[in-house]
Amino acid sequence: MGEWAGVAIALASSSFGGTAAAITRYLVDGADPVLLAILRWGIGFLCLLPCALLLGVRWPQRPDWPVVMLLGICFFGLFFILYNIAVSYTTAARASLALATLPLHTMMVGALLGVERLSTRKVTGVGIAVLGVAAALAAGLAESPPGAWRGELIMTGAVFCMAFYNVLSRPLMQRSSALSFLTVGMGAGAGMLVLVGLANGSFAALSHFTAAQWIAGVYLGIGGGALAFILWVMALARATPTRVANTMTVNPIAAALLAALLIGEPITGNLLVGLVAVFAGIWIATSEAKAA
Repeated sequence: MGEWAGVAIALASSSFGGTAAAITRYLVDGADPVLLAILRWGIGFLCLLPCALLLGVRWPQRPDWPVVMLLGICFFGLFFILYNIAVSYTTAARASLALATLPLHTMMVGALLGVERLSTRKVTGVGIAVLGVAAALAAGLAESPPGAWRGELIMTGAVFCMAFYNVLSRPLMQRSSALSFLTVGMGAGAGMLVLVGLANGSFAALSHFTAAQWIAGVYLGIGGGALAFILWVMALARATPTRVANTMTVNPIAAALLAALLIGEPITGNLLVGLVAVFAGIWIATSEAKAA
């Protein structure tokens, strides 16, 4: 039941993450990638810290702090700067479809680090999912923004950051707690982003925000930042990294639906076909492990 509870929690997290992609796409014309990341993780950290202090969580052990902070900077800092750059080039749905390859990246990183063993079935599943994503993105290129392929390429590369975070997080959380691990990592990432934002003048865009943009920015921090990743690390503490990452297939659905409502992005058959291919490939790759 712990594994299935972890998967159910991860599904909720991935849904919030999908809506965050649509919100990011909505805000991307009025803010640079660094400011968007600051809104998401700065507000998220301000939500998490009081909760962690009030609950009296077990904080990471002293030797683990540098590793936890480095993971936080790489993930909440580097990954989400690349994420926001990617979304600025393409649609929320297409960017999320590229992000949906996370389980495959997680599986490969897990094998590289000796956490999971690759098999013929897993490699076949990886191949089907990757080809499905490539076919869907290529088929819909005429309907996408100019230069959309850059965004999808950046997103695919950035996903490796999240894959390493998924694989390396669990032992660190087991020595402390999910909430404290997330708070320290998100705080480190947000702190680095604030320094970068101050250096390049990212905060100036806030003076031009409308009421709707402020509402979207606050949701990005609370829903797409704090809540989504509280659920994500709770899931990682209960299930294997690959099974948790599998739930990322719902991310493009949530992104496409909200982006269609907010900014009129089309939901095309190409995206649906790609999503089915990703899901099929992931099922083939992971069903062997589930049976075991």
